[in-house]
Order: sequence, then structure tokens, then C-alpha cells
Amino acid sequence: MPPPAPPVEIRAGATPALARAALVLGLAALGLWILHEFLPALAWAVVLAVALWPLYRRLTGRFPPGPHNILWPALFTGAVALVFLIPLAVVAIQAAREASEVLDFWRSVEQSGWPVPDWVSHLPFGAAAVSRWWSDTLGHPAGSSELLHRLDRTSLIGFGRLFGSQIVHRVVVFLFTLLTLFFLFRDGEAVARQGLSACRRLFGPRGERVARQMAASVHGTVDGLVLVGLGEGFLLGIAYFFAGVPHPVLFGAATAFAAMIPFGAPLVFGIACLLVLAQGHVTAAILVGVAGLVVTFVADHFVRPALIGGVTRLPFLWVLLGILGGVETFGLLGLFLGPAVMAALMLLWRDFTGEDAPTHGDTPR
Repeated sequence: MPPPAPPVEIRAGATPALARAALVLGLAALGLWILHEFLPALAWAVVLAVALWPLYRRLTGRFPPGPHNILWPALFTGAVALVFLIPLAVVAIQAAREASEVLDFWRSVEQSGWPVPDWVSHLPFGAAAVSRWWSDTLGHPAGSSELLHRLDRTSLIGFGRLFGSQIVHRVVVFLFTLLTLFFLFRDGEAVARQGLSACRRLFGPRGERVARQMAASVHGTVDGLVLVGLGEGFLLGIAYFFAGVPHPVLFGAATAFAAMIPFGAPLVFGIACLLVLAQGHVTAAILVGVAGLVVTFVADHFVRPALIGGVTRLPFLWVLLGILGGVETFGLLGLFLGPAVMAALMLLWRDFTGEDAPTHGDTPR
């Protein structure tokens, strides 16, 4: 009779460990699926909290909060709301003022046609042909009315519906961003401590360093994109004012917003140049173009790489690819997520290759 087979040794705790891992992954996937509509709001709140945390810590360290810690989080959340709402309110007021003029222009075009604009006569070439085409096509009520009604039927209605739905969606995301931001300010110390502890337990010291590097990249990106973009908008807004660009404040704000995306500012000051040129001011248009090129060249090639690359320790090429790829993938939120991911990958690559790896305990600048 053959001897009995030796008993199979089952490692104690192996099955419960696998079950716990499956439970954690399943619950995490379920949680992400439940919250997927609110993930942009949560991500924006985290980015804003990380960007403003040094200032928040400085003020709360000097003026300690009360026992419930509500005042400072409420003030910072309200300040963030005003930063976004005040420019939108200015744009809305300006749009309301212009709406009546646009409506009157629309009615006059339907009744008497669209007269040839003054800027056509200032074109460097082809002015006579453009003027003749304009008079034959849009200069009489029938042609103008046909064009306006065609635009109204095909594009304006659909655009209005899409614009309205997007506005409602953005408002909901913004409100939940502010709500999340308030709680992040209030409980930020505990959230940061728990996050670093989780990274340390899951990935060791390297995980904590990656988390710190990503947070530092958000600071550098805010300085390099937002602050530099505001500076570009302010400087070019002054140039718009003296050059006679229509609505220089709005154009300056649009330039500041577009300048946060690499190569976005030239589109705005290019339109400003065309508007000034259409008024017949060739010298002013050239000055606006030269000022825009100089300001954006200095910002994109000297100031921005020093601010972002100095903190994230990324070469300018990877900063640029992170920003553009982030915008392509995540929209405006990708301005901050792209460089953060690139910085984390670069840190892991340097650790893997053993080149320029900071010692344990070092923190990014």
C-alpha cells in the first residue's frame, strides 16, 4: 500500500489577504464609478488646495483658527469664488451692454442691408474687389436677410442649446469644487498626513517622495502658468489701451487666460492687431504685434521654464509636452495634472537609473 501523500501546506493568511485585496479593488472601482461625474470637481479642488496651501498655512500660523476651524476655510473658499466670479460678472455686464447694440444692428441689416465696413477700404490689396462683392452680396436687404436667417436656422439655435447645457454643467462642477475646497482647507492637515502615510505604506519612501514631487509641481505650474499668464495679460492690456484696441480690459483678460496655455496668447493679440488694422491704424497694429511677440517670447522661453522646471526639475521639453498633453487629455485641468505626472515619472526614472537621485528625506524645492 503506497504511503499517504504529504499534506499540502497552505500559507496562513494567504486567502484572507487575497480576499481583502479583491474587496479593496472592487470597492475602489465602485466608488470611482459612483463619483465619476464629480471627479473633475474633486480634482480641481485638490489642485486649488495644493496651490494655495502655503499661503493658507502662513496665515493660519500667524492667526490661529478657532476651535471649529470654519472662518479661514470659508474666507479662502470665498476668495477663490470671487477670483472666478468677478471676471465672469464683468464679461456678463459687458455682454449685456453690447446685446442691445447687436440686436439693433441685426434689425437694421435685415431692413436696409449690411453696408460695406470702413476697414475694407484700408485693406492692403483687393479692397475694390472685396467692396464690390460685399455690395452685391450683403449690401442689399435680400442678401443680408437670407444670410442672417440661414445662420439663425442652422447654427445659432444649436449653439444656444449647447452653450446653455455647458453653462449648467460648469456651474454644478464649480459649486461642488467650492464645497470640496472648503473641507480640504478645514481638514487639510489630516488629509495630507493620511495621504503621505498611505503612499509610504503602499510604495515605501519612494511613494512619499513622488507625492511630494507632484505637489511641488502643482505649485510650480501655478506660478509658471497662472501668475505669468496674468502678468502677460496685464502688460498687453496696457498696450491694447494705448493702441486703441476696442475693449482693452476684456482683451487683456482674454490674453491672460489664453497665455496660461503655451502659444495661446498670440491668437488673442493677433485678433487685436487685426481690429486695430481694420481701423486704419497700421503703426498701432504693428506696435501691438511687436509688444505681444516680445512679452510672450520672454515669458515662454525664460520666465516659465525657470519657474516650472526649477521646481519640478523637468527640462523645458517635458514641461511643454506635459502641459499640451494634459490639456489634450483632461482639458483645462490638464494644465496642472500634466506637469505633475511628468514630474513623477521623471523622479521615478532618475531613481531607476541612479542619476541625480535625492537622498531619502529630501523634498523638492
